Amino acid sequence: MSKITPATRALETAGIAFTVHTYDYDPDAERIGLQAASALGEDPARVLKTLMALVDGKPVCVIVPSDREVSMKKLAAAASGKSAQMMKSLEAERVTSFKVGGISPFGQRKPVRTVIEQSALVHDQVYINGGQRGLQVRLKPDDARVVLKAVVADVVA
Repeated sequence: MSKITPATRALETAGIAFTVHTYDYDPDAERIGLQAASALGEDPARVLKTLMALVDGKPVCVIVPSDREVSMKKLAAAASGKSAQMMKSLEAERVTSFKVGGISPFGQRKPVRTVIEQSALVHDQVYINGGQRGLQVRLKPDDARVVLKAVVADVVA
């Protein structure tokens, strides 16, 4: 597994301090984020999942703790929209240039509006997908917010 991806390159270019962590990705896991947390031996609240959604038909990246679900109503409001829905897997892969299970908010083909769950910012360090299945980057959540120009909001159900 390469530890250099478009996501890690984007973080390096931005001057963000991070560490790379690998784990055995299980393609059959019911919930990929929870499987990553378990494999890393970390609290699921610190292992964030990256999801792609559509708000009023426009792509939005949403980052939430792996043990939580996104409220579409709250996401739409946070992104200044009227309605939100999850993006289909193939469309998410096309928009981001990453495979599902390895979608990172960093280094996407074209930057999109990003919303990060406010509870993620209470941790000193969090894990976010590094752009490949089985690869996570650990960094300060506020550094992620800054580099992604993310909106911080309560978006969990």
